[in-house]
Amino acid sequence: MDRSTNLDVEELKMTREQYILATQQNNVPRMENAQLYPVGIYGWRKRCLYFFVLLLLVTMIVNLAMTIWILKVMDFTVDGMGNLRVTKKGIRLEGISEFLLPLYVKEIHSRKDSPLVLQSDRNVTVNARNRLGQLTGQLTVGADSVEAQCKRFEVRSSDDDRVLFSADEDEITIGAEKLKVTGMEGAVFGHSVETPHIRAEPSQDLRLESPTRSLIMEAPRGVQVSAAAGDFKATCRKELHLQSTEGEIYLNADTIRLGNLPTGSFTSSSSSNSRQTVYELCVCPNGKLYLSPAGVGSTCQSSSNICLWS
Repeated sequence: MDRSTNLDVEELKMTREQYILATQQNNVPRMENAQLYPVGIYGWRKRCLYFFVLLLLVTMIVNLAMTIWILKVMDFTVDGMGNLRVTKKGIRLEGISEFLLPLYVKEIHSRKDSPLVLQSDRNVTVNARNRLGQLTGQLTVGADSVEAQCKRFEVRSSDDDRVLFSADEDEITIGAEKLKVTGMEGAVFGHSVETPHIRAEPSQDLRLESPTRSLIMEAPRGVQVSAAAGDFKATCRKELHLQSTEGEIYLNADTIRLGNLPTGSFTSSSSSNSRQTVYELCVCPNGKLYLSPAGVGSTCQSSSNICLWS
């Protein structure tokens, strides 16, 4: 019985395998008469693709050539571009440079053997601002003027850092040892001048003049006018006043001359035939001086009629 059972199983397996093989043969499509389609891009699509690839290649070559040309013309190097060099201390410009927009820098200086020149067709303006961006100082060099706008303007000496000139809203200070004015018209002051010493150059005249108004010299401890090797002249159109409120007017000289004094008339029989050479100095009650011909006695009273004219 066991043998018959094994035969049945083997027959069943054979029948199943035959069924599967028969089924696969029936499901396999017949490809003998099927139409074959090519795989890929052909025709006008292929030609357009090659054209675009060729155009892209030409564009890349032109861009590469333009880049090389720009690098050559602009002189690009590892250190910088053209006259512009990047160093450890900053940026270095050689030759003439033009800036079309504002330039913000901390320090500008030239080489040791070359000057620094700032040039503009209109003007050159240097501004200084604080941390808030507010304008604190401005220096403008124009075609007609140089203007400085700041709280205080100073010019210092290069040797000892001494202030030679300073100006602010309250005063102007000149710290030089000597102020020299070489103009033909001299120096013109609109208001008062305070100075301890006014001196002319050697062999030159010193002239203080007020063309349309008065000239006043004041000092609490005195005013001294001295001409060590020449004459002292005081000239006026109308009147010259010498006044001392508490002291005296002292004239000390070998010879004192009063010219153009009026002369009174006095007739004497002894002097009518001789030329009058001696006169008597007389004073009117109002202080006017006049001359009277000298006689044996005083003749001022006889010639006092000249006091009536003053």
